[in-house]
Amino acid sequence: MTLSWETRAAQLAAAVTHPASRWRPAIAAVPRHLFTPRWWAWAAPGPGLWHDAWELRDGPAGPAAWLDAAYADRSLITQVGPLHADYATPADRPQGLPTSSATLPGLLVQMFRHAILSDGMDVLDVGTGSGYGTALLCKRLGDSRVTSIDVDEYLTKAAAGRLDAAGLHPRVTTCDATGPLPGTYDRIVSTVAVRPVPASWLTALRPGGRLVTTITGTSLIITADKTPDGGAAGRTEWDRAGFMHTRAGPAYPTAALEQFTAIRDARGDEITPGRLPVVNVNEAWELYSTLGITTPGIQHHYQEDQDGKRTAWMIHPDGSWARATATADQAPVIHQAGPRRLWTLLDEARRDWLRDGSLPAYGARVTITADGTITLKRGRWTATIPAPSQDKPGQ
Repeated sequence: MTLSWETRAAQLAAAVTHPASRWRPAIAAVPRHLFTPRWWAWAAPGPGLWHDAWELRDGPAGPAAWLDAAYADRSLITQVGPLHADYATPADRPQGLPTSSATLPGLLVQMFRHAILSDGMDVLDVGTGSGYGTALLCKRLGDSRVTSIDVDEYLTKAAAGRLDAAGLHPRVTTCDATGPLPGTYDRIVSTVAVRPVPASWLTALRPGGRLVTTITGTSLIITADKTPDGGAAGRTEWDRAGFMHTRAGPAYPTAALEQFTAIRDARGDEITPGRLPVVNVNEAWELYSTLGITTPGIQHHYQEDQDGKRTAWMIHPDGSWARATATADQAPVIHQAGPRRLWTLLDEARRDWLRDGSLPAYGARVTITADGTITLKRGRWTATIPAPSQDKPGQ
């Protein structure tokens, strides 16, 4: 099917870049619809991603809607759990978390800008996904300068085919991003989140090279330049991003789905009134990132009914959970159980936020050792994300 996409791509480029940006012609030249012929759309409200509410969208079956979706500055989910939209049927209702997408173009440009890319640099694109971000890098730097990797063989195969159809021929490889990498690079830009930074990235980063990534369970963007000791140093940026985290298999573990089902309406071991209103932590970036650093592994779910009833859930793999319910901004009723009191930890962070006017994770100095351990510092605040061998139980 031949579609008139060039005007749409030019409009998208104008919407997400400055007129002088070198990324503007790259976005205008890439047929984004080619990388998203089918995708999953979230079709029902709910407290998370645990319902049969993903519906298939088929681009060729509705060309106008296809172009509207492909050339909007939004992410398109292409895989949920292990089920890719390419080979799904309209009757499929996958459960679980998204495992691949075409990232919104504005966010890709943001990450690439943080990388400070220049002509002649070799770049590793971590997280091939649909291949759209890889295509932008090729248009900006040239095919021979771009290597893209993903853990999912289907994703790399499909992306390579679509890149080829667009006349682009980077190196696309299937490999685990946390293991050995296929080369050395001046820049590593990751559109999957990691915790900690894989040691292999620091090995593959050339002297003077820069890495850009996000920390799993947070919205923190790290930019860090390689240091002579084999580590890297930089900062957490003031802007933010959210990406799927690295995975070893075709989908993320489903234990959280079972845990959420069990506690959704359960009575807690401790039931108390709350002092602060129910908050949607997933959209409260500073709270989300702070808890992601201090209490990693929490999953947050939120639901707001038409009558104004608001419910938030917090679930941790160690068996801790919390649920807060209230109407509008009234004081909530809080149920908590397990070894940790998660809502109490949240409210402690909220009190710090109210007292100080901010939380310290954004704008922090970052030091990364050669084994991948991350240390963040801002003022008197410090936090460490250890390499795997140093991880404590439950982290």
